[in-house]
Amino acid sequence: MSISFEIGKRRIGAGSNVFVIAELSANHNQNFEQAAALVHAAHEAGADAIKLQTYTPDTLTIKADGKCFRVGGGTLWDGRTLYDLYSEAYTPWEWHPKLKSIANELGMELFSSAFDPTAVDFLEDMGVPVHKVASFEVVDIPLIEKMAQTGKPLIISTGMASLAEIEEAVGAARRAGAAEIALLKCTSAYPASPEDMNLKTIPHLAEAFQTPVGLSDHTMGATVPAAAVALGACIVEKHLTLSRSLGGPDGAFSLEPDEFKQMVDAVRTVEKAVGQVHYGLSSGELRSRAFRRSLFVVEDVKQGDAFTPENVRSIRPANGLPPKHLKQVLGRRAGVDIKRGTPLEWELLA
Repeated sequence: MSISFEIGKRRIGAGSNVFVIAELSANHNQNFEQAAALVHAAHEAGADAIKLQTYTPDTLTIKADGKCFRVGGGTLWDGRTLYDLYSEAYTPWEWHPKLKSIANELGMELFSSAFDPTAVDFLEDMGVPVHKVASFEVVDIPLIEKMAQTGKPLIISTGMASLAEIEEAVGAARRAGAAEIALLKCTSAYPASPEDMNLKTIPHLAEAFQTPVGLSDHTMGATVPAAAVALGACIVEKHLTLSRSLGGPDGAFSLEPDEFKQMVDAVRTVEKAVGQVHYGLSSGELRSRAFRRSLFVVEDVKQGDAFTPENVRSIRPANGLPPKHLKQVLGRRAGVDIKRGTPLEWELLA
């Protein structure tokens, strides 16, 4: 059981930079040049990794148009059969190694969600650094065991999963040999509303399973990922499209490159701001300390005069005695003549 591990050359976990993943999904519109352009756009936007999805319509479902094979329930894809939707959305497998080469040349990792055992074998032959379990597959224990048996790190999305289902998936993965697991809080709605995100689950998952935890996000914009990082997310996964105007099954809830960069910038700012538990001066506060309050003589005082609220006050800057000594000073007498504006020190008292 590991609370941090490496994906390629990147360490994942608390104390390391957030691992930002650009999900390409179906946003290539079955055009390789568009897929390659997405990889370049992800790099320019600051992503650390590219994620694909490895399936064919036949590895996910069967060609049938019965009611249970049609999408419904108010989604972007209502009325379509699963087979037709996956035929449009899948990434041709022969593209995978080519896209991996492009990503690696740009200094990014590339991996994928496998949706059946043949996809796991294919990705192993490609040499991916990590395997991903999609939210819909978190209940496919044999598939999770297949991934775990590779000995590679495992990222598991938890959309729709109950705590018991997550426990079952993580337990199966660990028993099958996965020592390095990360969990992603996910809401499997497309797009997802902020009200349904429940980001407080992130620290709870980390405590419950002693794993790195991140966010697979389907909301629009950068606010939710940044908030997730503030709550401890060490991975952020987000869909990327060259332009929502290009359409495609996932285009409507994907970020365009400039938006993705804004998200990455927000994540990097928040991870710096989270820092660690700290009290006292920060490096940026050193100059400010000089302008704290302290005790000053605010009227001319002759030797032997008593200190009173009229001639001694707590004011800025911090050159005099700390204000906590005011009661000890009042009623005492001056040991020397003191001019207005003099910081009060013990040696000035009789």
